[in-house]
Amino acid sequence: MTKAERALETRERILKAACEVIAEIGFENISMRKVAEHAGVSKALLHYHFDTREKLFAEAMTHSFAQTGTDTEDEAAGLPAAVLLARILRSMLPTDEELRQDWKLWQELWVRAQRDRTARHLAVDLYDQLHSWVTGAVERGIASGEFRQCDVAALGTLVLALCDGLGIRVMLDDPRVDLATARSTVWATIAPFLGVAPEFPEL
Repeated sequence: MTKAERALETRERILKAACEVIAEIGFENISMRKVAEHAGVSKALLHYHFDTREKLFAEAMTHSFAQTGTDTEDEAAGLPAAVLLARILRSMLPTDEELRQDWKLWQELWVRAQRDRTARHLAVDLYDQLHSWVTGAVERGIASGEFRQCDVAALGTLVLALCDGLGIRVMLDDPRVDLATARSTVWATIAPFLGVAPEFPEL
């Protein structure tokens, strides 16, 4: 392994550890020492890669976001648009333990964004990327004739709002909103705009 490869591997290990620690105890409670211990690196090495908690938090959020839906993107070319969009929706809800961790990070970002300009810009940028991810799948379905013409930008905004609202209820273990209810509610709401059946597609 080259020096550059070792540095990249260390950086990835630190970011993974930071995501886990922030999700477990919250950003306000973390210290660089805790992240270094969790990553199995020295505090000096951690500071070499990230000199402040704020930079580490921003990079951890970006890292977490980049991992979301990677498998969907890898298989996107061979999927019907409806299945692709359904997989994106699944990735945007707290479907499994890894995605629940991502949701905890998002919740930390929401709180910080109310008080910190840098966090606010990061949140807006990540939402823009999510919006593009959703609208890209919708545009593909329209181009292939699978979906009917619609206001793609407005539909993307609706999808994000539905996933946020229902996802919070799932994270709270609200007995009225489980994952199946969240998925079916989102799909049944957007199906008339797309001209597809209201049942959530088989994945």
